[in-house]
Amino acid sequence: MMKLLQIELYKIFRRPRTYISFGVVTAIAFIFQLAMKAGGREFFEFGMQDVTDTFNVQGSIINGYLVGYLILQSLLVQIPLLVALVAGDTLAGEANLGTLRLLLTRPISRPQLVLIKFLASSVYTILLILWLAVVALFLSLLLFGTGDMINLKSETFVLLLKDDVMWRYGCAFLFAVVAMTAIAALSLFLSAFADNSIGPIIATMAIVVVLTILSNLELPLFNAIRPYLFTSHMIGWKGFFDDPIPYAAIGKSAMVLVLYILGLVGGTIFYFNKKDISS
Repeated sequence: MMKLLQIELYKIFRRPRTYISFGVVTAIAFIFQLAMKAGGREFFEFGMQDVTDTFNVQGSIINGYLVGYLILQSLLVQIPLLVALVAGDTLAGEANLGTLRLLLTRPISRPQLVLIKFLASSVYTILLILWLAVVALFLSLLLFGTGDMINLKSETFVLLLKDDVMWRYGCAFLFAVVAMTAIAALSLFLSAFADNSIGPIIATMAIVVVLTILSNLELPLFNAIRPYLFTSHMIGWKGFFDDPIPYAAIGKSAMVLVLYILGLVGGTIFYFNKKDISS
């Protein structure tokens, strides 16, 4: 299994589209940091003058923790597309190249093949989130320094001491891995039905966009289904920057995402076991 996983990872990282994702993350983070460096400090400090006059904020308001958080808010909306670019190609790409039958002539079962594809997609997702941590958080800390973090919300704000922030980021990135792995599982599931990777990639993003809209619509019609939509739980990472932290809500969101992962991978195995690959 480990040898097969290494082969799948080699296939993923030899494709140019894989590095597009890392390039996009880097470019967006750099542009945002450049904009904040050029004029964001004065804008935020002026807007938050009442806060700094009332509370003793250690360090600058615009610091690496706040900039990193703002980048995460922007990029974690785009990351599903970047995950789908690779995960949507796992099975559909093999079908398009006509190599599925060749793969299954080896001593590997169809469920094992699906699991290997899923594990490879998950490793790619983890590496992408780790890279996001590097360019969004650690590069921001290098450029803007540390300090107390002000988490701006719609009607209030949360002040987090600088010694109480880094572990929250660690938990937030772990949660993001779970959320993006759910996207990888969805893309893998759709990939099993297609013979071309374009379909699963577009379908994944269409599902994410539609469900995100439904998750955010404050209408009675959608209140009943909102708790069951995985998009309603993908932003659970933000809870780690609240005070107090809503551990129960975060745990529920993580559980829902894990159930989606198990269900989608299980559904992929069930369908792929019956799929005709002889044509």
